[in-house]
Amino acid sequence: MVATQEGLSKLLERAATFSGPVVFLTGAGISQESGIPTFRGAEGYWRVGSKNYHPMELATFAAYSELREEIWGWYLYRRAVCAHAEPNLAHRAIAALEQHLGDGLLLITQNVDGLHLRAGSSRARTFEIHGDINRMRCEAACSDETFEISSRLIRDPALEKQAESYAPSGEELQLLRCPRCGGNARPHVLWFDEYYNEEHFRFESSMRAAASARLLVVIGTTGATNLPIQIGRLVAARGAPLLVLNPEPNPFSDFAEQCEGVFLQGTAGALVPDVCTAIAESLGGRR
Repeated sequence: MVATQEGLSKLLERAATFSGPVVFLTGAGISQESGIPTFRGAEGYWRVGSKNYHPMELATFAAYSELREEIWGWYLYRRAVCAHAEPNLAHRAIAALEQHLGDGLLLITQNVDGLHLRAGSSRARTFEIHGDINRMRCEAACSDETFEISSRLIRDPALEKQAESYAPSGEELQLLRCPRCGGNARPHVLWFDEYYNEEHFRFESSMRAAASARLLVVIGTTGATNLPIQIGRLVAARGAPLLVLNPEPNPFSDFAEQCEGVFLQGTAGALVPDVCTAIAESLGGRR
């Protein structure tokens, strides 16, 4: 099911009969066009000594507990890649639409790269459900507070891609300690052996957004993680308008088919700016 422009217009007409926010849900596909490799792709592998690790082996608290400095090295590498990338047209179009809709737009992102915020999306209306690679928090959870990682820890992503190139020095490890209690800090990300919560990952807020959305726009995600799938399933069960933008069909395009939604096949950069313009014209004065 690939929709035409006419199908999009009809979907937005139906969205105009609902109240509530326009909710965007974004995944790795939107940032891939900024040069950030997808997390599960071949470029996600990481060498520690002579062994290559798959990201799913490293992105766990268990791995961090055994390989703290090596895992920090991996995150410093990934952070360097993100820091050297720039928001693209899709990021900027969503930020511009938020300026137009105000509280009528909420953004739920699976991406930890911070590009939405750098494009101008507000932190208050952006739910980073997998965390932020630019922040850290106390490993021992002395508080729920998160802290910006020092700019002194920005690496050159062109260094050889292995743990030895990015592992923090003893002096730098002091910058990776909790400012409150002095204990070890950890990356502020959701690992595979951890659970969503409200304090760090806006779980309840995201589900409330899905329960009240007048329109859900899903961009560049395969639907491989739990909370995004719950969001799509809830919107489809409500029969609310669902718009999916992705290069290939995915579970969200199946949800769209169930609730008379729309699937537009293509890249975020090619589709999102025009979609945001259409939403502004159709829903800009209605909340």
